[in-house]
Amino acid sequence: MNASVLTSASALKIQNDLREIIREVPDFPKPGILFKDITPLLQDSDLCKRIIHLLCEWHQPAKPDIIAGVESRGFLFGFPMAIEMGIPFALIRKAGKLPAKKISANYELEYGTAVVELHEDSIYPGMKVAIHDDLLATGGTSEAAARLVKMSNAEVCAFSFLLGLDFLNGEDLLHKHSENVLILARF
Repeated sequence: MNASVLTSASALKIQNDLREIIREVPDFPKPGILFKDITPLLQDSDLCKRIIHLLCEWHQPAKPDIIAGVESRGFLFGFPMAIEMGIPFALIRKAGKLPAKKISANYELEYGTAVVELHEDSIYPGMKVAIHDDLLATGGTSEAAARLVKMSNAEVCAFSFLLGLDFLNGEDLLHKHSENVLILARF
């Protein structure tokens, strides 16, 4: 996928800007976790616009038919990307949040399991789907989202994330669904 987009001066500037603006919150949501907080980013509309433009440019070669955003921070950039690209947006939500007929996929958490869901009529067979979320950690949520796409008889054409925690190796879990994985800033 358009690797030259990521090596451009503007992309490198975005990566550096992200590393500087992300707030690290120790011991949240529990002791021992160093939480990567994107809320300071949301105060910088110029950086947000540049990120959305870069994400859209990177996704263009895959020609997605739809962007699927993962609850909830995946909605913040996923929906504007879909608007800019002129394609639909699908919500992938935690269990019990979608009102109509849905499909579900379980995934492992550190302590137990969780469920994500997708409306049955959001993604159609044969669609090329780009999955977006704010952070890639272990990859469990995004991999479950990819299984929802496949349950819809559609194809995962790409994954994109603002941030990635490389030491958790989440990217490895996603490659069975798509080799196109973009992480703007790695930690």
